[in-house]
Amino acid sequence: MKKFFFITGTRADFGKIKPLMNYIEGHPEFELHVFVTGMHMMQRYGGTFREVIKQGYVNVYLQSNQYLNEPMSSVLGNTISAFSKSVEEIKPDMIVVHGDRLEALAGATVGALANCLVCHIEGGELSGTVDDIIRHSISKLSHIHMVANESAKSRLIQMGESENKIFIIGSPDLDVMSSSNLPKLEDVKRRYNIDFDKYAICMFHPVTTEYSEFKQYATNFFKAINESEKNYIVIYPNNDLGSDFIIDEIKKLDILKNKIFPSVEFESFLVLLENSEFIIGNSSAGIREASFYGVPTVNVGTRQNKRFFSKSIINCSYVTNDILDAINKCLLLENIEISHEFGDGSSISRFKDAINSENFWNTLLQKDFVEFIQ
Repeated sequence: MKKFFFITGTRADFGKIKPLMNYIEGHPEFELHVFVTGMHMMQRYGGTFREVIKQGYVNVYLQSNQYLNEPMSSVLGNTISAFSKSVEEIKPDMIVVHGDRLEALAGATVGALANCLVCHIEGGELSGTVDDIIRHSISKLSHIHMVANESAKSRLIQMGESENKIFIIGSPDLDVMSSSNLPKLEDVKRRYNIDFDKYAICMFHPVTTEYSEFKQYATNFFKAINESEKNYIVIYPNNDLGSDFIIDEIKKLDILKNKIFPSVEFESFLVLLENSEFIIGNSSAGIREASFYGVPTVNVGTRQNKRFFSKSIINCSYVTNDILDAINKCLLLENIEISHEFGDGSSISRFKDAINSENFWNTLLQKDFVEFIQ
């Protein structure tokens, strides 16, 4: 019996890795353990640990790792300390982490120091700001990589990772997006009391390296939201440094034109996104998920400036008038081609093939740096 220990710290990473966790939970030769921490445990952001519990997994561990506005470096230390104790108790065969959040960095650090294999999902990507530094650090602490595409694989090879430990599976959330089991739009609207016929999605996150300017950026952004005179479904930002600036502006919004939520269940969010006029802000959902659905995106600022951009994405600065111009351009887009840059909805199948392969488990704890030869 192989034990997999997943760590999840946000609504976003849980939505992505949930299909993989469900497969592990249902497999007779695997045992799933889930460490739930980070934003999940904060009522300000919706207390989304409940979404994890609702899945009915047998082995779930809830752990608060921070107080409101605690320094990020301190949160990292807290998470390493708590997670290491659980790893010592459970003794997993593999730790699974996702993306570029502090909780994933903590999980990979613990695995590397506890002689436990670490599998990193969606490494090798570029987005922008400090996220890239964290993501690449996680990759170097990990033994096995499950990436979205060839570009990500190529970057990991440049970083000295072994090619035969890199598996291209695509982005797992695209499997959920392709599912016939998503809720109906009318049911989602009823659940969240949304009475708009037409609306856009608004998700704006802080950029920690721009903290000194971000209060003004948040003011500019939400001024554009107000002046656009559109209906918006506004979802709270992540809890990075600077989130207070954004939440302060959100609280000033006209509640007749804006439906505001600390969090939205992942499947419901996907339905709302697919049926929206566009998505605006700086969330990766505007780059990945929206492109897969063919929904236009207004991408504001620098947070995603290194990403792949499909033709459905309009980039702009933090200046209010630039944002308004981008909204107008976005609304003129027609016949948007669906992008498969991040996968085709077959991630679970490829994940199954990978973890059931002999190569996957014949992985040495001692990593070697593989020289990159052009």
